Amino acid sequence: MSSLLDSVDQRTNLVGENRLELLIFELSGRQRFAINVFKVQEVLKMPSLRQVPHSHPHVCGVAHLRGKTVPIIDLGLAIGMGPTQGLADGNLIVAEYNRSIQAFAIGRVDRIVNLNWEDILPPPKGTGRAHYLTAITRQEGTIVEILDVERVLADIIPYNSRVSEDVLNTDIAARARQLNLKALVAEDSSTAVTQIRETLSDLGIGVVAMQDGLKALNNLKSLSASGKRAVDEYLLLITDAEMPEMDGYRLTAEIRQDSALSDLHVVMHTSLSGSFNQVLVEKVGCDAFLSKFAPDELATVVQKRLQAYLNDLPA
Repeated sequence: MSSLLDSVDQRTNLVGENRLELLIFELSGRQRFAINVFKVQEVLKMPSLRQVPHSHPHVCGVAHLRGKTVPIIDLGLAIGMGPTQGLADGNLIVAEYNRSIQAFAIGRVDRIVNLNWEDILPPPKGTGRAHYLTAITRQEGTIVEILDVERVLADIIPYNSRVSEDVLNTDIAARARQLNLKALVAEDSSTAVTQIRETLSDLGIGVVAMQDGLKALNNLKSLSASGKRAVDEYLLLITDAEMPEMDGYRLTAEIRQDSALSDLHVVMHTSLSGSFNQVLVEKVGCDAFLSKFAPDELATVVQKRLQAYLNDLPA
């Protein structure tokens, strides 16, 4: 099964080129789902599981993997489709999100596909499982649903979004409220948008959210076309790395190449982990790189930018 996965070096070459690889799989039925291969460490046959009393209902046990005890999440159950059938004969996707390792119990693994982000579309509004989708795509005439794993994990381990008292600078937060400062957020996960909005609220900063990088870029370009400066409208841009239609790396590169937008402060805010991200962030010109769901770290970066902005205001 591990032969399905390319090397990390091969996969990271896709990032920044507005391309991605998806691992496509099934749960109990024939409907196909996917997650970004970039987050996958390995795919395994289902090992023996040890039950944990009083664990979350979506956690079907724990397994010892790579010297660590890892919770096993029944992905079918977690997205409201019911328990994954034939669990003992199924597979595990071992993935890293937000600096922690989780494993997702699934059924049959289908394949890995290499796509352009332009081929990845937002989920249709009003669909039953849209709450757990970030996007959809089509393969061989069949819809593939790309899961919002951050939302799945938030149901099991709620994220903290509030800034600690010893990190929060109440003086500059009050100044930000007086100035009605806003941040532009490019993010396809509603869970992540909520977290960012709550964290920035503590800092006195409002949020304008866009579902993908292309919408964010069009928003910025429309400001420029109307004679406004992006840096006057937004204190900074906070962008996810992987989004439908245009990823955060391409979005940042497009901003840096546009003389009317190039001085906008850009923070990459992603659940993707690994030192290679820092190299990619520097390559496209981001001002900072942060892992998601760490409100104090986000607050520290935003407050640094806010303080610089306040220092540049006329006396």
